[in-house]
This record gives sequence, structure tokens and C-alpha cells, in this order.
Amino acid sequence: MSNDILALSAQQLLEHYRAKTLSPVEVTRAALARIEKLQPTYNAFVVVGTEEALEAAAESEQRWLRGEPKGLVDGLPTTVKDLLLCKGWSTRRGSRTVNTDQAWDEDSASVARMREHGAVFLGKTCTPEFGWKGVTDSPLTGVTRNPWNTAMTPGGSSGGAAVAAALGMGVMHIATDGGGSIRIPAGFCGMFGFKPTFGLVPVHPHPPPLTLWHQGPIARTVHDAALMLTVISQPDVRDFYAAPPLGIDFRADLDNGIRGMRVAYSRTLGYAKVDAQVAALVDRGVASLEQLGAQVEEIDLALEDPISIMQPLWAVALAMAVEPMGAAQRALADPPMLELAQPGFGITALQYRAFERQRETLARRMNLLHQNYDLLVTPQLATTAFAVNHEVPPGSGLTRWWQWSPFTYPFNLTQQPAATVPCGFADNGLPVAMQFVAARFQDAKVLRAARAFERTHPIRLPSSRT
Repeated sequence: MSNDILALSAQQLLEHYRAKTLSPVEVTRAALARIEKLQPTYNAFVVVGTEEALEAAAESEQRWLRGEPKGLVDGLPTTVKDLLLCKGWSTRRGSRTVNTDQAWDEDSASVARMREHGAVFLGKTCTPEFGWKGVTDSPLTGVTRNPWNTAMTPGGSSGGAAVAAALGMGVMHIATDGGGSIRIPAGFCGMFGFKPTFGLVPVHPHPPPLTLWHQGPIARTVHDAALMLTVISQPDVRDFYAAPPLGIDFRADLDNGIRGMRVAYSRTLGYAKVDAQVAALVDRGVASLEQLGAQVEEIDLALEDPISIMQPLWAVALAMAVEPMGAAQRALADPPMLELAQPGFGITALQYRAFERQRETLARRMNLLHQNYDLLVTPQLATTAFAVNHEVPPGSGLTRWWQWSPFTYPFNLTQQPAATVPCGFADNGLPVAMQFVAARFQDAKVLRAARAFERTHPIRLPSSRT
């Protein structure tokens, strides 16, 4: 029965809870058993809170028996990426430099919203150190592995969350994205990942990347992601940058389809080089959007690679993370992270503002694009997953993660909503995905398009989950 339980969506689980045909305790026990079985192989978790989870599940069970659920996700097994605060558990951020001898008595904003709505927290998922790269390994936790092939990376930096989603180790997965960290692992693991508009989901505390950094869901279905987004987008007064409360239920229009939606398709954004098989699968996915009634036009954006903007902004963010460390702490840190941080110490305030102005120019260009198109579609990644213990595909001649993920960071710069939508499998058996992007605060439009595609192309789960 546990295998059937862990294949159910959040929506289905809630229906079972309401009908009293399943309980949160049963589901939580099944998820914890799955974690115990698969954690030694896949290494998705840095913390597993068995006692806390079972206690919360028992409390949820009693609420459902009374017919008084606490909120929209009451009793749903949930994971938290280990860049986010979660009461009672240390937040190590994939780093041996973090002092664990401190009070861990505060929830990050999205964690607080999920707790208020009755989520059952199973544990914290693995991340590279401070989320600095697009694969998931760290000096603290070692290597996290892909659910479709354990020799391959799941991507990062929310790799633990994506692996947990794919393998049924929880239903809701809170992740972060400062340059692709939700979308990369969702793409490599064949899951749905959603980076909301910046400010839609309140953030507290803000990390060094600040306005580049988004929080959102990785899930097995679009509906589950929309449910989680509905919860975590609720206000938090601790976030100075948050949008005014919008009160949107992102599940409301999910099944309205995309007939008549204006879609722009860009294969390269003007600068990216994409594996031929990945490009062919994305082409096929885009053709399916036409069959669903969208008006698709292939366009050439002819952008220059905005990594020239992104890289210095990230260097400053990493420098801010490294600056408080003493010499002994820096000796424990991931050396490439220190290397990438170094230029950030030398960027002046005037230079930083100049990069921000270039960022504003890019965002303005995208705003104008969306005057004519509801949706922009691109490949999500330029390649399928590659071997663990590498930042780039071995033998590729590449040097940094952004070279194989050229479609992610532009939309952190512009703060737009962007989703990973699985669209097939390459000959090597690994997932391929499209990326759906809309204008700022048009998150519901991205979700609706993703749901339309999902209805005819259901997300597949790896057999290794059992």
C-alpha cells in the first residue's frame, strides 16, 4: 500500500484525508520508510526529522478526524531545502563553516506559511555550499545522485528537493532559485519546477543574492505546485521587498487550456548552444502546444549572453557570504566558491550600479516582448544530466555551470516567472524539459500553460522510487 500512497498527488491525498480513507500518519510513515530505504543511495537529505514528522502527522490526523483541517496542505509530507530556516533544525547551507551552536528558533517565510497550513516537515534537503552551483554536492553532505541514473547529477542547487520529489520522499518540496536552482534539478530529474515572480513569494531572511533569489515549489504535478504556491505566496511582514498581498488561488484557472494563447518560441535566445537531441524534443513539445490551440511563432531574440551581468552580481553575493569567514572557516569551504567570490570583493558601488542598469535594460526588453506574446518558450537546459563529481559535462571543454544552463539566469535578472516542463527523454534515458516564461506577475498564465501540456504529456516517475 505504501507504494500506492507515495504515487498519489497532494490533491489526491487531501481527498483521501477528507474521506478518511487514508491518514496523514500512514502517509508520513510511508514517506519516512522510503527515505530510510533510498537515502543511502541517493543522498537527498541532510536532516531527517522522524520524531517531529510523526508528531505533526498525528496532530494532523486528529484535525482531519474532527473535520477541521488547519489549512490547505494539512498533513502533506513536505521537505525544506537546507538554505532555509526551519525551527528546531540547524541550517547548514551545505557548508562546514556554519556554526551549529546557535538557536534555531525561526522559520523562513515560506516555511512559516506551510507550517501554518499544517504541512508535515520530513526533513531538510541537500544543496551545494550556499547554493553556489548547478549540481548538488558539497563539503558537508557529499554527492546527491540522479533518480534516473545514480552515476549522474540531479542538478542543483535544489538537487535534494528534486530527487525527493521524483522518488516519493515527500509531496511538497520547498526550493530556491538564484540562477536556475529550481529549474535545473527539475529538468535533470524530470519534475515540474516553478520559479515565481520575484516578490510574489515573501522571503525572510534575504540571502546575499537578494533580488536575484526566488523561492518556489518542485513537485510531481502542476496542480501540486499551484497548491503550494497559493500557500507560500501569502504575506509575511518581515519581507521589505514583497509584493502587496494578491490573494490568488493559483489552482483556480489551471484547466482553462491555452487555446488562443500567443506563444513565442526561441531555440537559443540568440547565444545558447543546445544538444541536438534536446532541441528536437523541445521542438516536438512546442508543436504539441500548437495542437492544444496556442498560436506559436518562432522568434530570434538575438540577445547577447547576459552572463556578463549575472556573473559580477553573483560574485558580489558570494563575496558577502565569504566575507564574515575567518581563515579557518575558509579552509573548510568549497575552493571554487571562494574563487568565484574573489572578484566580488573588488567591484565598486558605481560598477555594481552599472551592472544593475544593464539588468534593467534586459528586463525592459522582456517587458516589451510580452506586449505581443503571452508566453516565451525555450529549452530548459542545453544538455541532459551528466556524471556526478563534475561542475560541467566531462570532456565538454566547458568550465562553469552556467555554460550548460544558459536559459535559466536571464530570468532571475528579469525577475519573471519561469517553469520547468518535462517534455520527453533522450536516448540515454534521461529527462528533457522545456521552459515556460511569462511577464512579471503573470504566474497563473505559466501554470495554466504547463497544466495544459501536462494533461496530454503526464510526468513520468522513475522505477527506482520503489
